[in-house]
Amino acid sequence: MSSVIDSSVGRVSASTLYGKERWLQLALGVVCMMAISSPQYVWALFTKPLLGQVGGSLATLQVTFSILIVLQTFFSPFQGYLVDRFGPRPLLSAGAVLTGLSWVLAAGASTPMQLYLTYGMLGGIGTGVIYVGVVGLMVRWFPRQRGLAVGLVAAGYGFGAIATTFPIASSLASSGFAHTVTVFGYLIGAVGLLAAQGIRRPPVDLVADVAPPAERAVGASPAQMLGTPVFWLMFLMMTMMSTSGLMVISQMGAFAKDFGIASTLVWGMAALPLALTIDRFANGLTRPFFGWLSDRIGRENTMGLAFGLEGVAMAAWLALHNDPLLFALLSGVVFFGWGEIFSLFPSTLTDTFGTRHATTNYGILYMAQGIGSILGGPIAALIHQSSGSWAPVFGIMIALDLMAAALALFVLKGARARYLARATA
Repeated sequence: MSSVIDSSVGRVSASTLYGKERWLQLALGVVCMMAISSPQYVWALFTKPLLGQVGGSLATLQVTFSILIVLQTFFSPFQGYLVDRFGPRPLLSAGAVLTGLSWVLAAGASTPMQLYLTYGMLGGIGTGVIYVGVVGLMVRWFPRQRGLAVGLVAAGYGFGAIATTFPIASSLASSGFAHTVTVFGYLIGAVGLLAAQGIRRPPVDLVADVAPPAERAVGASPAQMLGTPVFWLMFLMMTMMSTSGLMVISQMGAFAKDFGIASTLVWGMAALPLALTIDRFANGLTRPFFGWLSDRIGRENTMGLAFGLEGVAMAAWLALHNDPLLFALLSGVVFFGWGEIFSLFPSTLTDTFGTRHATTNYGILYMAQGIGSILGGPIAALIHQSSGSWAPVFGIMIALDLMAAALALFVLKGARARYLARATA
């Protein structure tokens, strides 16, 4: 009887500690994500000055963006393993330092190769270890509110660039590329480093105490996960959605210029920086919103709704691209339908394969983002270059969005149900 009472008291204490500590960890995770968001989300502001500084074509320059995303994602399984092995604090600290250093060194780049090695390589490794590490921790700290928690830290990644978009645009106009990335490089590195000092993983017994019963029966290793068709279906869908979103992120400056509205004033602001700022809000809000919604109506139903929204919004965006106000507003709708992939996919993956190897498993799935960066970056630029129009590029992205929505509703839902039934039996 005594042991039963002691065990019960231990569980109550664990639950109490869990409730107090998890929100602090969530807040620190959000700050870390905000600190490392700018390399991806303000890239469109850098393409014009960089063409003058390092030379080359737009397609050549976009390789930098692809390297950033590819290294951020393709190294993520190894980075996730390191976080699991050595703990989050030292790895996230190193990631913050590398992210800031990538901008400081990129200030002196005079060739595309130097830009690839600094902004692309160092930035990709630094941002990747923080992104995967923070998401892997949140799926463990919040097993019963996983969609919301992952959505909030992913929102930090989307919202973070809001604070820097206009200051960076202003600094570029007044002081140039080199000064801008040096100052902001030191700033984002310092903020991320300070926030990483308070990050820690949850106790094992604490996670076991609150995890749903079905999930406790599933703890697939990376090798086991890779042997399942349901994983590869998720990987395909995330690749499709990453391609469409990263095409917009990497090419918006270019197609806004081609549409003739990049510098057109809207509400007293240039259309492109205004659109980028609206995008940051939409890209941030969508992640906790659809994460929260998926906790209630199901992951696949939410995917179908959100992915379909992006496809429809992109079709309207292309049709109405000559209106600078509608261009800015519809860009926000596009991002509201896209950014939630970073809350829905990690939540769905951990729901399916458990928390035991959650960070490493998500690192493998996150590689789909790297493939999407290649297809949405230089490949999309080459399609535009060969066709002389953005219409074929938009048409491909709209098709990918709608196909992903259909797969979520009509294929993924049944495949996951069958896999969990077998795994928990």
